Amino acid sequence: MLERTFERALFACRWLLAPFYAALAIGLFVLLVKLLQELAHFILHALDSNESQTILGVLTLVDLSFTASLLIIVMFSGYENFVSKFDHSDHKDWPEWMGTIDFTGLKLKLMSSIVAISAIQLLKAFMDIKASSDRELGWLVGLHMVFVVSGLLMALTDRVAAGHHDK
Repeated sequence: MLERTFERALFACRWLLAPFYAALAIGLFVLLVKLLQELAHFILHALDSNESQTILGVLTLVDLSFTASLLIIVMFSGYENFVSKFDHSDHKDWPEWMGTIDFTGLKLKLMSSIVAISAIQLLKAFMDIKASSDRELGWLVGLHMVFVVSGLLMALTDRVAAGHHDK
């Protein structure tokens, strides 16, 4: 009886993650405010900006979009994997990937999103290369490579583990 009570209490602790996902939803609203701010700046300076500044503005919008998408993936997949399943029977436009991403898929999507965001930051730095020192560019390239190698190693580890479980 004591063991069963402990296990039920431990299982109920998964709900302690729900506020974390709610905080990510608030973060999504903050990103939306930042997107609108960047969009207004982009539009207001569209006529007097050069090609490089225009590309930097677009990359900023893409970066914010990737980050927002990453939050959605983490919120929904994390909630479904660790807290509770969604009842999506009454949602006609329910995305196929929701409810099908396991923890391994979530890790890989998260890592690939981080690599994409890092690549955009690196591209933005190279587009405005005069504003960055060699040291800053070196750190950006180094960090990007760490993310790329980490992602590859994570994918390789998951593939090896999956192959091991199949046998």
